Amino acid sequence: MPKAKKSVRRPARKRSSGTRSAAARDAIALLKQDHQQVKGWFEEFLSARADGRKQDLAERICQALKVHTEIEHEIFYPAFLEATGDEDIHHEAEVEHDSAKKLIAEIERSGPQDDYFDARVKVLSEMIQHHVNEEEKRDGMFARARQSAMDLRSLGEQLAERKAQLMGGKPGTRDEQPSSRSSRTSQSRGKQDLRSTVRQ
Repeated sequence: MPKAKKSVRRPARKRSSGTRSAAARDAIALLKQDHQQVKGWFEEFLSARADGRKQDLAERICQALKVHTEIEHEIFYPAFLEATGDEDIHHEAEVEHDSAKKLIAEIERSGPQDDYFDARVKVLSEMIQHHVNEEEKRDGMFARARQSAMDLRSLGEQLAERKAQLMGGKPGTRDEQPSSRSSRTSQSRGKQDLRSTVRQ
């Protein structure tokens, strides 16, 4: 009995960890992971009551979205356009990014004491959900990218590297769960690094 246990369990663990690391290098998997993370923070914001918690979540959401839109704009979208030639999907995505950036800037200039703060975050949540649906739907950008000759693994590595730079050289940030609490100092340091790199 003891011998059978040893030989059966070890290979299964190796296989699952290998799949996880391969997925992390895939551009679409990385972008979808960002979508899920921000979605979790939006859900937490909508149920939050304390102003401090709302402020913290809004900062995380805005920072994550600025980084996400920048790496898509710099790396993923140009590669998509070159590989597929689909200007309609590409241009639509860029226009949606521009609209989101304007609302993000308004949220960053305000705070929970502003009467419109909650409404702005809620509208941003709806805009991002629409944008995510457009990218992830059956005939959307991600599906078209998978059907094309794009090297998604290489692009994933480029996206991860650029994301780490924009986050202030903290590659582990992308794996942070929505409910985890990072220190205020690192949050504000990351914001300063980002503002110097990302144009609003």
